Amino acid sequence: MRTHTRGAPSVFFIHLLCFASAYISDENPEVMIPFTNANYDRHPMLYFSRAEVEELQLRASSTHEHIAARLTEAVHTMLSSPLEYLPPWDPKDYSARWNEIYGNNLGALAMFCVLYPDNIEARDLAKDYMERMAAQPSWLVKDASWDEVPLAHSLVGFATAYDFLYNYLSKTQQEKFLEVIANASGYMYETSYRRGWGFQYLHNHQPTNCMALLTGSLVLMNQGYLQEAYLWTKQVLTIMEKSLVLLREVTDGSLYEGVAYGSYTTRSLFQYMFLVQRHFDINHFGHPWLKKHFAFMYRTILPGFQRTVAIADSNYNWFYGPESQLVFLDKFVLRNGSGNWLADQIRKNRVVEGPGTPSKGQRWCTLHTEFLWYDASLNSVPPPDFGTPVLHHFEDWGVVTYGSALPAEINRSFLSFKSGKLGGRAIYDIVHGNKYKEWIKGWRNFNAGHEHPDQNSFTFAPNGVPFITEALYGPKYTFLNNVLMFSPAVSQSCFAPWEGQVTEDCASKWSKYKHDQAASCQGRVVAAMEKDGVVFIRGEGVGAYHPQLHLKTIQRNLILLHPQLLLLVDQIRLGEQSPLRTAASFFHNVDTPFEETVVDGVHGAFIRQRDGLYKMYWMDDTGSSERATLASVTYPRGYPYNGTNYVNVTLRLRGPLTRAAYLFIGPSVDVQSFSLHGDPRRLDVFVASRQHAYAVYLWTGEEGAGPGQGVGRPALAHVVADRREILFEGKAADPSTPAPEVQDYTAIVERNLQHFKPVFQLLEKQILSRVRNTASFRKTAERLLRFSDKRETEEAIDRLFAVSRRQQRQQQQSRLKKGRRAGRRSPFVDAVPDIFAQIEDNEKKIRQKAQILAQRDVPRDEDEEMKDLLDLADVTYGKHPGGGPWGPRRMVTAAHSGRGPALSASYTRLFLMLNIAIFFVMLAMQLTYFQRAQSLHGQRCLYAVLLVDSCILLWLYSSCSQSQC
Repeated sequence: MRTHTRGAPSVFFIHLLCFASAYISDENPEVMIPFTNANYDRHPMLYFSRAEVEELQLRASSTHEHIAARLTEAVHTMLSSPLEYLPPWDPKDYSARWNEIYGNNLGALAMFCVLYPDNIEARDLAKDYMERMAAQPSWLVKDASWDEVPLAHSLVGFATAYDFLYNYLSKTQQEKFLEVIANASGYMYETSYRRGWGFQYLHNHQPTNCMALLTGSLVLMNQGYLQEAYLWTKQVLTIMEKSLVLLREVTDGSLYEGVAYGSYTTRSLFQYMFLVQRHFDINHFGHPWLKKHFAFMYRTILPGFQRTVAIADSNYNWFYGPESQLVFLDKFVLRNGSGNWLADQIRKNRVVEGPGTPSKGQRWCTLHTEFLWYDASLNSVPPPDFGTPVLHHFEDWGVVTYGSALPAEINRSFLSFKSGKLGGRAIYDIVHGNKYKEWIKGWRNFNAGHEHPDQNSFTFAPNGVPFITEALYGPKYTFLNNVLMFSPAVSQSCFAPWEGQVTEDCASKWSKYKHDQAASCQGRVVAAMEKDGVVFIRGEGVGAYHPQLHLKTIQRNLILLHPQLLLLVDQIRLGEQSPLRTAASFFHNVDTPFEETVVDGVHGAFIRQRDGLYKMYWMDDTGSSERATLASVTYPRGYPYNGTNYVNVTLRLRGPLTRAAYLFIGPSVDVQSFSLHGDPRRLDVFVASRQHAYAVYLWTGEEGAGPGQGVGRPALAHVVADRREILFEGKAADPSTPAPEVQDYTAIVERNLQHFKPVFQLLEKQILSRVRNTASFRKTAERLLRFSDKRETEEAIDRLFAVSRRQQRQQQQSRLKKGRRAGRRSPFVDAVPDIFAQIEDNEKKIRQKAQILAQRDVPRDEDEEMKDLLDLADVTYGKHPGGGPWGPRRMVTAAHSGRGPALSASYTRLFLMLNIAIFFVMLAMQLTYFQRAQSLHGQRCLYAVLLVDSCILLWLYSSCSQSQC
């Protein structure tokens, strides 16, 4: 017996250790993303090391084969039409229009070359690709030179490809491409002090540009340019760490710019989280917002997994990914297989042709990170409630969804409703509550330009077929949303005599949000409930309209009686001084035009789909049904979509209270009767179809209350469906109170900033140790110490030389001695000066200089340009004469910059010194020889030469100050 049980304790502890190890691996991202601690073996180093390449190549043919296949397809597409995808040589062509496609596609091409190193054709294409980008004097767009976003796309793609392909580049290419990265990163750093993306938090531009600057910084850091990389890295961390603190206030995992722009933000935000964990040991994987973000991606997908709720500026689904973001969440946050499962569903159901197809410039952008983050050990498992329609309320975003992420089948319907605060509850409360005073100065620090005037809007997709839709990325007009307008207008209106919501701006392509009534625009979801398959949603939108309209309430009620039968009831209550006489409701379908119909005097409209007709009818509380206006509108040139189709139902406002009901019907429901009547406190609606009868009793009084069953829980609606009775009760009074500030928010940022300096200090010691006792030692030391005072630099170098020589003699002597103790600390390491303290001091001067430059710049609206999402037209650039298969490889070192003169700092300094000498020589001649000369003509000539020379001096001085020579 003893023989059989002697090893039991050991076995028990071994199992316990294995279990603990597995638990740690599952729960601790630091295990999955080991901290490098400055242990770099040259390149690659950003996302993986040289030692990990072989493992990645093995995965490409096994567990990651499905992602590798998409990478292969992308590269083969580029190889089959290289002139369609390669950047043009001509700078005019490169900068002529939005050019994010070039940086976006380069990452996938470089990743393919890492996984398949024997494919010489792809590698040559990648090198030519980079040569063409390096030949550009600027990556900015000519007509949007104040917008660094296209530059950021080019920089992050170029720097990532440089890291991945470093060992395949020639020495000349390595140096030239590094200079391009350095110049682009330096420009981004300078503009970060004065552009909106440096201080407008939780906006898609911020992580996009910061991630580009961080990528360039890490590449420069690995190459030993520690001073520049230190400054740039600190700037990125300062901006992004503040943003992540503010993101803690968003409690529902949403992003206020919507799903499409949310994918734009998380594309870079997740890369940032990965890189700062890997390189600086800054862990954000326990962030509360991150834990909720999966719901934002899962609960916003229409049945069929091809479209999303298109609230705010949007395309049909996602701009970037979202497979990369989903596998990221699964690997580092969820650990349950749901992220991998949803990524699989989206991948399998991708639209191949037509609306919803990924754009040419964005479809491959996240393939390399998807490959790197995919965890094959997490089996694809759907969320527990998959297959069941679920009601979800994004309380911060102000959005309710029902029936998301279902198969596209009959009676699988999707419903959404939007009524919330401008910018989301968190941002709105930060601005109006004067929170985070150290960082935030009102709306200046946020950008709600992509929002629409859409409070109390909704969408409906019975059977997963888009019936009432958003109007996508277009002008920010109220009538382009499924909401109300009123007449006559009381303020300057875009469409007089009609007046819409206060965020309309007739003179801008962006929503108004900084000033006046627009700054306080808000709606509110009053109730969102589901019982026995019946959904009830109520919203209040009066806070989105001008106060002088004297509207008391704009209440919208949605009751989903059946998956293919939606009842909408609007209640408009006017104040005594209201001048309003008419209201207009708008209902959109971005794909299909509406057609007119009328049944028994009840007017309606319908759209034709493959499975039948989708109809809508309307009636007011007097039984009147007015004929509607059916129209299509074409968006102005420059928007990514052509326009939309809509139904405009006009309603006469009678006295203080007017109500109207709208019925939306799928093809499987045959409605035979529709009527309504009521009193000031209640509205009764009766609907009968061939199979069912419904009675809906809505309490729409000013208090919104009926006889509820619970104390303090007034009834809002009572639905009788055949013999079933369903009562929807409101909550007791629960005023929304702003969330408190994150405690010690500045200290949180400072603590995270402490992580990166030790990495730079360690790299400094490694670099000097590597070149110790070599001819390049002094040159390397001077480069490392060039931000220090000149005298102190010389003293530091001499001290390093002395220590280095002394250590060399000690090493020679130690060879003669045996038994020398190992592990003694090197005196050379202790002698390395702290260059970063001086850099910190110089940073203040740089900030001051940036502020002065910002004051000199022409003031511009910080709202972004709309070109950021326009797909590149299919422009094919011809071969360069005398070139190879895709044109010549220009071996010209191009300093990428938008900084003015192309003269290098050294040449500028030389010309400046020579010109100063010539100036003083001519001045001496004037004071000696020409002063005594009788010729007035000679004196005038010399004065003219002196004047011209002084102008040249001023120009050289200006150039020298800009290049910091």
